[in-house]
Amino acid sequence: MHLSTLDWSFIAAFFLLSLVIGLVVSKRAGESASEYFLSGRSMPWWLLGFSMVATTFSADTPNLVTDIVRKNGVSGNWQWWAFLLTGMLTVFVYAKLWRRSGVLTDLEFYELRYSGKPAAFLRGFRALYLGVFFNVMIMATVSLAAIKIGGVLLGLSPIQTILLASIVTVIYTSLGGLTGVIWTDFFQFIVAMIGVVGAAVVVVNLPQVGGMSNLLAHPNVAPKLSVLPDFNDMNVLLPFLILPLAIQWWSVWYPGAEPGGGGYIAQRMLSAKNETHAITATLFFNFVHYALRPWPWILVALASLIVFPDLASLKTAFPNLPDNVINDDLAYPAMLTFLPPGLLGLVIAALIAAYMSTIATHLNWGSSYVVNDFYKRFVKPHAGDKELVNVGRISTVILMVFSALIALVLSNALQAFNILLQIGAGTGLIFILRWFWWRINAWSEISAMVISFVIAIVFEFGMPELPAHIKLISGVAITTVCWVIVTFLTQPAAHDTLLKFYKLIKPHAAGWQAVIRRAVAAGELKQSEVAAGKLPLELVCMFTGCFLVYGALFGIGFWVYGETGKALTGLGIAVVAGFILVKSWSQVKGNA
Repeated sequence: MHLSTLDWSFIAAFFLLSLVIGLVVSKRAGESASEYFLSGRSMPWWLLGFSMVATTFSADTPNLVTDIVRKNGVSGNWQWWAFLLTGMLTVFVYAKLWRRSGVLTDLEFYELRYSGKPAAFLRGFRALYLGVFFNVMIMATVSLAAIKIGGVLLGLSPIQTILLASIVTVIYTSLGGLTGVIWTDFFQFIVAMIGVVGAAVVVVNLPQVGGMSNLLAHPNVAPKLSVLPDFNDMNVLLPFLILPLAIQWWSVWYPGAEPGGGGYIAQRMLSAKNETHAITATLFFNFVHYALRPWPWILVALASLIVFPDLASLKTAFPNLPDNVINDDLAYPAMLTFLPPGLLGLVIAALIAAYMSTIATHLNWGSSYVVNDFYKRFVKPHAGDKELVNVGRISTVILMVFSALIALVLSNALQAFNILLQIGAGTGLIFILRWFWWRINAWSEISAMVISFVIAIVFEFGMPELPAHIKLISGVAITTVCWVIVTFLTQPAAHDTLLKFYKLIKPHAAGWQAVIRRAVAAGELKQSEVAAGKLPLELVCMFTGCFLVYGALFGIGFWVYGETGKALTGLGIAVVAGFILVKSWSQVKGNA
């Protein structure tokens, strides 16, 4: 493609802005590990909310949505829409608990909640497993999208794309720490949203597409429009709606949608000013992530079914791309080749923004694990802040190199999505219950982590013919049964550790009665210090929040489809749910 001077100006300005932000905050970021990884716990909710949503708006997300829509229709998005339940559970139950814990990383939680060598092993092992292996895999899928975008829109080879896209990201991430990442995320998200909305408008009105009415009526598109799968076809209904809503959301660990919070979402909550800012930021993130962003991507995906109806047409249009890159997710950047000068540069800058915001977050998050939960904990406990920051900067570069190498051998976004889901299958329930059930211990998590990984490997390489949803159900069932058995066969955490955790976190008392009774009898805890908590109200708010977001999501979708009655119904549900949350807010917002 030929980019105009205006296009290149947008791209260059964006790169320059990202570098300037990293340089401006670099001095503050280098002051301490807390500043580098948590911005001194001083971030406001709106900035954190934008950062969360910018991170999940990665370069591979439009490609993934396009892949899903082209293969399974709009209703196929329930594979990730169902994670809203996890998100709202985090908002109203876990955000305040994470902020209350005061840990530097969510892995430090292990030695707050569990005791002894198993807790230390779990913290150190997951620092490398999640911070390096799992994190590198996630960044590789994002870099895969960058490779496809660079190949289609800029004519770059995979290696050229990775080098250009990662250098600036590594520089401002390593210099600015989390503060640099968060502020850059804010500007990147604004650029990204302007770009994708503008792209959707232009694409729908292309001569080949013919406007919204022609798009919706086209025979390639019409069968893909339903927001719900066919209830008469269990082969579709089970994997795309029943499984995600009944099992997947609580049972699977997936970055950005971890049951009970965690990962970079926990990092943002831990960096908030207080509990109220942590809750508000997470609520804002979930609303924007699920309700406002999907439709511009979906419209481009639907339009691509007209312009590029199959993989052969994509191969014909881009003969120079490697065969392993030609897949349905390529259709999104392919549609962007029709954009006019100026807007094309803005959209490319938007996709670069999406890529950089996600990679930057994962680099900082992953290096926080390497530094705080491995290097400082096991290698050099007395390391000073300057040394820890330097180790963080070095690990940032190393993580980027590994992820780039893996990206060069992946083929499509949906493949990677399914692999990551399978690796985490069956572990999610632990992350939900460990705050509220005293009996869960470090061995529960160790066994779940090992078993789910082994099952994922066996299914992926030993039984590749099994449908993805059968693999997921089987993985969840086997892993859950095994970790529950292990929990009852092993000793709980030490009483002193459990009591200290209970006093600090103040979880709902129902699952902690054994610890409470022993502590009260021994005079270690006063009965007046035992609070039942507000878990029932928090769960009501969780489901009300889901109605708010789903109502807005489908209200917007039906408005796009021109179905005014359904649109008003969806938006009406959202308004009523929003009113209920406002009335309940003072009771669930946490401590200011």
